[in-house]
Amino acid sequence: MAITQAVANAFKKQLLEGDHDFTQTTGDKFKLALYVSTATLNSSTTAYNISGEVPDSGQYAAGGGALVNNGTSVASGVAIVDFADLSFTGVTLTARGALIYNTSSATTNAAVAVLDFGSDKTATSGTFTIQFPAFTTSAAILRIGNA
Repeated sequence: MAITQAVANAFKKQLLEGDHDFTQTTGDKFKLALYVSTATLNSSTTAYNISGEVPDSGQYAAGGGALVNNGTSVASGVAIVDFADLSFTGVTLTARGALIYNTSSATTNAAVAVLDFGSDKTATSGTFTIQFPAFTTSAAILRIGNA
């Protein structure tokens, strides 16, 4: 069992089929769920699953939290999407990674990307924050560009 950072293979196919809409205010709704180190998440992950998810604590509940889509952009042949940082308050938890997934009807709970934190991250009676990288063509959480 392991968490391996990746864009989900199923997402790549679904994207080409028009199943995901990242339009800022009218597009699909995305969530982020936290997972413990014994979870198995990788490029083969197809959908949100409770197996290995961190237990409910404070503001964190099964399924995770809603992501705020900050928009999309294209520059230098690279398309990017950005989400606002996400915080869970009043929590005591340990997480090794996360899953971004689409909760919209056409792609209910479809996996988008797996995040590997590199090591266990903890919060004790505090705030656990997922800080997304800069909204640039070289750092954005999701980037589609030339190979």
